Amino acid sequence: MTFGPIVSASWLASPPAPFRLMDARAGADVYAAGHLRGALHADVNLQLSTASEPGFDPARGGRHPLPDLAAWSRRLGAWGIGPETFVVAYDAAGGANAASRLWWMLRAVGHERVAVLDGGLPAAQAAGLELTGEPPAAVPALPPYPCDGWRRPTAGAERVRRCLSDPGWKVLDVRARTRWLGESDPFEPVAGRIPGTLNLPLTENLGPDGRFRAPEELRRAYLRLLDGTPPERLVVHCGSGVTACHTLLALELAGLDGASLYVGSYSEWSRSGRPVERG
Repeated sequence: MTFGPIVSASWLASPPAPFRLMDARAGADVYAAGHLRGALHADVNLQLSTASEPGFDPARGGRHPLPDLAAWSRRLGAWGIGPETFVVAYDAAGGANAASRLWWMLRAVGHERVAVLDGGLPAAQAAGLELTGEPPAAVPALPPYPCDGWRRPTAGAERVRRCLSDPGWKVLDVRARTRWLGESDPFEPVAGRIPGTLNLPLTENLGPDGRFRAPEELRRAYLRLLDGTPPERLVVHCGSGVTACHTLLALELAGLDGASLYVGSYSEWSRSGRPVERG
């Protein structure tokens, strides 16, 4: 069956088996206050990064570094996710925080059956799906997910620096325009941007209804931005490597696969003594 990278709320009415619904909003209190029935919780600070581990240093890997591959494999097994499992992730930000990060992390270990709920929690509620504070039934654990590496391309700070000096590459910052201009930044100690980057805020991936724009509309927008550069020569980043995954999903919707994720993103770059640009 055709599945992903997004599904509508109506799709949740009769999902195929085996199936896992994942709530990717941050905070145990947010999840406990109300989530879609049957949804497991995937917290960006606990399971989708190493941000809560001892010795965490955002100057080395950014505010949300990827977990160790073996740990991620075990986590997927603990959630009952195997290669045949259909997975849908949702959040309350149109997929940006952090359903698309969960989508990317599954795709990056080779998992095919994963999608983001288009429109997120608001769309689900508009479709009549109710929230519950009850924890889901215990999930039968599976063995660690079989994977041999991160299969989707990533870039470190040094590679980003090299790409910026190569006219055959482009580096895209998907943060809000005010953050890219360095006018203000609520998350980083130094406002600004990586010099030489382009800016197309991830919010442009969504229409007024909070759902992804049509694939052909996304394709036109990103082909204009690429301006002849192949998508596999594009590096995408944000503040901490989370919302950039929203744009990577939009690129896949547009049929423009192959871009790299700079996981450390501006949070690493700005804390590590590298040059910053404003204005």
